[in-house]
Amino acid sequence: MGRVHSHRHGKSHSTRPVTPIAPTWVKQTPEEIEELVVKYAKEGLKPSEIGIKLRDQYAIPLTRQIIKKSVTEILEQKGVKPDMPEDLSNLVTKAIGLQKHLRANKSDRRNVRSLELLEAKVHRLSSYYKEIGRIPKTWKYKAVIAQLE
Repeated sequence: MGRVHSHRHGKSHSTRPVTPIAPTWVKQTPEEIEELVVKYAKEGLKPSEIGIKLRDQYAIPLTRQIIKKSVTEILEQKGVKPDMPEDLSNLVTKAIGLQKHLRANKSDRRNVRSLELLEAKVHRLSSYYKEIGRIPKTWKYKAVIAQLE
């Protein structure tokens, strides 16, 4: 998959296991795995952090192979899903940090452009999530570029 705002292809990624069959070394039952996912979500971990914790501490490579549901699907069924999707919240957090940097460094023109590109990603992604009903139609990201110039 190519990058949105660069001229590179971006082919680097890990490869998923080929077979959809559950691995034999996993000792937990699907119910125990769901309990772990809900427990970590209540502790405040994001879905990707929950997946990393399951992989590193419990040797569970993918929940979809064992339970036939992803981590976010489990969280939605149990009623503990985050109010904003993780990728959108990561972009918004990054934009807020960049805005804070630009308030302190007003002459940093390169990062003004980076903020514009980042906010374009936020707007594209938010319009998609509004269409599918993942976030409310009234959700709005407020840009601060006008205050910088």
